[in-house]
Amino acid sequence: MKITWRRMVMLSIVLVVILGLLVTCTPSATEEPTAPYNGKAAFPLEIIDQAGRTVSVDKLPEKIISLAPSNTEILYALGLEDRVVGVTEYCDYPEAARQKPQIGGYSTVDVEKVVAIQPDLILAANLHQDEVVPRLEGLNLTVLVLAPRTIGEVLDAISLVGTAAGKAEEATNLTAEMEGRIKAVTDKTALPEEQRPRVLYVLWHNPLMTVGSGTRIHELIERAGGINIAQDLTEEYPKISLEAVIMANPQVIIAGSGHGSGQDVPVQFALAEPRLAGVEARLNNRVYEIDSNLTSRPGPRIVDGLEKLAEFIHPELFKESP
Repeated sequence: MKITWRRMVMLSIVLVVILGLLVTCTPSATEEPTAPYNGKAAFPLEIIDQAGRTVSVDKLPEKIISLAPSNTEILYALGLEDRVVGVTEYCDYPEAARQKPQIGGYSTVDVEKVVAIQPDLILAANLHQDEVVPRLEGLNLTVLVLAPRTIGEVLDAISLVGTAAGKAEEATNLTAEMEGRIKAVTDKTALPEEQRPRVLYVLWHNPLMTVGSGTRIHELIERAGGINIAQDLTEEYPKISLEAVIMANPQVIIAGSGHGSGQDVPVQFALAEPRLAGVEARLNNRVYEIDSNLTSRPGPRIVDGLEKLAEFIHPELFKESP
């Protein structure tokens, strides 16, 4: 079937969106992780955010704006949905978030809309540090940057929001529940290298892109008991040749889906690309699809992503009891 010009344009847009989702959630290596705060907050208070900035929160925030889907998911998970007064165009989980007023996209924040709402607290991402955050702070708005690089820092980000919004106890309960689920997986997947399958994670198909060692998805693969075939690549989201994939001979292929109009294109590539027909993953029918939002968004559902990956990589360890 011929691919129309319009479809090629749409797929190009999807690729840009995927990279935006990933890059905006990954801080530079020089940023320090934020220590979680588990005490009761008394306002006014000062918090060090995940960009290393000291942020003053003068009062309990009643109007909160989120500039990233992961931030929105944290707010809802902490029971703060009634205080959310603005989200991005990409904030689609939970479903109710779609009904909130929209203030633009990731890199297209409509500052005038934000100012019109007059929020007490704005949750930004790493992408916004250079331009958006200074502009908002110049308008006397309170901005907290969440930029978790690791799974542990995702837990820290949840604690940070809990502290800033007066939900420290709820944040402690949520992170404890997440830690318990993580441990339930890693207790089973703490295996020697010879028992860890080689894994290819397909981020995009044209060009073929995967995940390097400096990403949360790489960490998820390792915690799920696999070996990322691109672990030696230093670039976070590198292009990889089919020849390199064939030589690595992955035993498991996991492809992300759900990004805009791209939907399951990476999955269909992994299933149908004729040059991959001889790798073990294809020969043994071990090509799996995962909702990209479970692995790329640094929010509470990151544990769902870990559990899914572990089931794909080690189905023998996670069989449901009869």
